[in-house]
Amino acid sequence: MSYQDALLPSDEHNKKLESHVHPSDYRNPAPADRYNLVVIGAGTAGLVTAAGAAGMGAKVALVERGLMGGDCLNVGCVPSKGIISAAKAAAAVKTAKEFGVIVPEGTRVNFGKAMERMRRLRSDISPHDSVKRFSDLGIDVFLGQASFVDSQHIQVGDQKLRFKKAVICSGARASAPPIPGLNDVPYLTNETLFSLTELPKRFGVIGAGPIGCEMAQTFARFGSKVYMVGSSHGVLPKEDREAGGIVAEALRKDGVTILSDGKDLQVSQAADGIHLKVDSVEHGYDVVVDQILVAVGRAPNIEGMNLETVGVEYSKKGVKINDTFQTTNPQIYAAGDICSPYQFTHAADFMARAVIRNALFKGKAKHSQLVIPWCTYTSPEVAQVGITTEQADKEGIAIDTFTLPLSGVDRAILEGETDGFARVHVKKGSDKILGATIVASHAGDMIGTFSMAMTQNIGLGAVANVIHPYPTQGEVVRKLGDLYNRTKLTPMVKKLFNKWLSWTR
Repeated sequence: MSYQDALLPSDEHNKKLESHVHPSDYRNPAPADRYNLVVIGAGTAGLVTAAGAAGMGAKVALVERGLMGGDCLNVGCVPSKGIISAAKAAAAVKTAKEFGVIVPEGTRVNFGKAMERMRRLRSDISPHDSVKRFSDLGIDVFLGQASFVDSQHIQVGDQKLRFKKAVICSGARASAPPIPGLNDVPYLTNETLFSLTELPKRFGVIGAGPIGCEMAQTFARFGSKVYMVGSSHGVLPKEDREAGGIVAEALRKDGVTILSDGKDLQVSQAADGIHLKVDSVEHGYDVVVDQILVAVGRAPNIEGMNLETVGVEYSKKGVKINDTFQTTNPQIYAAGDICSPYQFTHAADFMARAVIRNALFKGKAKHSQLVIPWCTYTSPEVAQVGITTEQADKEGIAIDTFTLPLSGVDRAILEGETDGFARVHVKKGSDKILGATIVASHAGDMIGTFSMAMTQNIGLGAVANVIHPYPTQGEVVRKLGDLYNRTKLTPMVKKLFNKWLSWTR
């Protein structure tokens, strides 16, 4: 797919976006004699690496063949959250009467306006990732395909860049699974979804992971009849099972038909639309849709870089790195989606920070030491850090688990958002936090407390000492600490307390 596909329709907002992230009149600079660092790819990992290294005085070149900002700005986090917010507004209108708000009959979503809003906001954000901004930081920005010549040189067009160290941050892209008939019909991925200007009346989503769930719920709230085809692993299969169940029920309430045990999926084109034939829970389905979103499958962007020439090993999962982010060529590092199972913007950000230390200053920052939370932005959100119950069982890790439903949190009750919980796992017999799950409307904002505690080795007992404003849903975090501290009040301790208090009456 050409990067221009992400810039449709060709309206004022996308023209503004293009002027920042791949200006048509841009001319590559004359290369320096030698660079401390050449960074390939201007997504999050590449931008953070380049800016951070330049800020420390390094001479840096940044090479991008597509759009500055990568997936996150152009076809990922930014546009998806833009339309999710619009869909939340639509959902609020539908449930307004529960709060005593009367909405006129016939109120509907203007899909075209919602998508235009997203494009406008995306273009407003784009200067932060622009060619101009990074050029102003003293970085030599080259637009074009980067290809290794040897362990000291990278070719970009007819120019050769000499480097001491290089960092591969070329990311990953959507890759459709081998579904019978899929290649014979038009389908969308995250790279083309955000160019839609008309709402599909019938919308098929293949994949029940984060992207699939987020977009299934969003398009259902916009007014599409949505069918989401998952696998035998269910909705959000990598998350806490109870969390996945709550999200599944929320999707159903929004009108999504979930075929979560999808087997033997076949796709075909007919006069009445695109047919999805699938078996689910021992029933055969043949549903007809107008558009399909393939929301499963990723492939690393390794083409054209000539990695074999410089001894950089890779597979279908991406570039191989050691724990200090070095590839199999010690002069070349990698960060972000090209090399990590954690394909999140914030993970790429912190991997890049580690690479700067390691590549330029002989640091030993390790990938394995990163505590990486993540969040699925459905309603409710699901946020996770560390292990889940299922992982602990599978890996034989002995844990104690504390769970508090949102029905025990006053703010959640007042806002009608009690379908959720917070759960934390600690090492058995201690308060060392090994993982946490939060299912709530703003779970992504709340999980940071547990991430900080794990990073700074703060125990669950100490978390209970942090005072939260009342009433907030964030109180659930403190309440989990209270649950742990109550376990220390053993019968023997309680007996001793009773004796002491009787003596001091």
